Amino acid sequence: MTDLIRLTASAVVQLLRDGDVTPIEALDALEHHVLATDTAVNSLPITFFDDAREQAAAFMRRRPGPADRGWLAGLPVAIKDYNDVAGQITSHGSPIFAATRAAESDAMVRMLERHGAIPYAKTNVPELAGGHTYNTVWGATRNPWHLGRSSGGSSGGSAAALASGSAWLASGNDLGGSLRTPSGYNGTVALRPSPGRVPRRRPASPFDPLWVEGPMARNVADVALMMDAMTGFCRNDPLTDEPPRRSFTERLTELDPNLRIAYSPDLGQLPVEPDVRAMTADAMRHFEALGAEVTTGCPDFTGAYDTFQTLRAHLLSALHGHLLTTDRHRVKDDIVWNIERGLNQSVGDVQHAERTRGELFHRAADFFEHHDVLVCPSAPLNPFPVDWTYPQRIEDTDCTTYIDWISITFMVTLTGCPVVALPCGLSDEGLPVGVQLIGPPRSEARLLALAAAIENAVGIADQLPITPRETGKAPS
Repeated sequence: MTDLIRLTASAVVQLLRDGDVTPIEALDALEHHVLATDTAVNSLPITFFDDAREQAAAFMRRRPGPADRGWLAGLPVAIKDYNDVAGQITSHGSPIFAATRAAESDAMVRMLERHGAIPYAKTNVPELAGGHTYNTVWGATRNPWHLGRSSGGSSGGSAAALASGSAWLASGNDLGGSLRTPSGYNGTVALRPSPGRVPRRRPASPFDPLWVEGPMARNVADVALMMDAMTGFCRNDPLTDEPPRRSFTERLTELDPNLRIAYSPDLGQLPVEPDVRAMTADAMRHFEALGAEVTTGCPDFTGAYDTFQTLRAHLLSALHGHLLTTDRHRVKDDIVWNIERGLNQSVGDVQHAERTRGELFHRAADFFEHHDVLVCPSAPLNPFPVDWTYPQRIEDTDCTTYIDWISITFMVTLTGCPVVALPCGLSDEGLPVGVQLIGPPRSEARLLALAAAIENAVGIADQLPITPRETGKAPS
């Protein structure tokens, strides 16, 4: 069972296709590992292995031939606790929803199931939204590289489950950095796709492009595999379209020659800790070794901070504003503040933010006329103590809101561009440091091919899964 846990998702899928392992045996291996490991990490607070075994048995009866089993062939997949799985709890990390069971799986989960996924657990999240995974229902998720540190968020449970071997694949979603920050903190890989690539759960704001669903895995090839299993049209999500003609997996080895790479440690205006600047700058040697032309620079992000804060508040108040009437006393203070900001800001504030978002999109499009990829850190500081609510200060700058510290991801959200997040090295404490690879809209395949080459040079994927550590340094 330990040997099976250590395999990549792609390798386990091949075993499933060949009939050397059954989906139920894969579930048994996961359950054994989760029981032995996840008490320390707390990445999977909701598990339903018996239901998953029933689903796996039905799947094998319905699809007896390997050719019928889809991209994932019966692979167990962990689902973020903001997404519905039929019959299971979707708590959103909130006491308001702690016992709420979903009547049906949402669109993203149904797409995965259609392609052979077997959900078996829900991954921990912050309450309703946030960049640090803790809540009053399930507690905090701890970083497997250092159990005293944050796993990031809001997909922190997904990333920690992957890093510690409690998942081969896990779903995530991203509004301000929720796929990217935890991937950098846990040494895993994620893709924030272009809006419309992956269907969202029957969205209350179906035309909003800020929030996307995306794949998370221990390595780039597994992210490409999961992306192939997630992509497609959904009648309830008007941004979606049919999958690309050629799969992301097929194009993974098609690395473009003579890539033009731009590097920015801070998007031209953000505080970033010196060690993160140094680590990410040093990582550019891997791009140069591939023959890429590396320069410094980025699009002009003027106005992006205020624009995102306004649009996020507008979205959260639209989605959750009613909770302040019905359950205000059970909503976390930071979320109350964010909702109230949305309720109290003016129409003029939102109009200005929309105009600025449009200007930023066009500046980014112009930037990518002369560059293929923009590289920047996935977080401005290394994983912080798990008992913090959020970092109070970065470099010499105070954080005035609970999401200031993820500005380096949420400002990128406004461009609508796809982003691959992956580790670029280990800090002096032995903790992962991550980068964002950002490309023009619909360039996911190019980014994944580049990420695969960088991953091979960095070598962190080969260290996963890791045994959870009390401190960052590996035992000697």
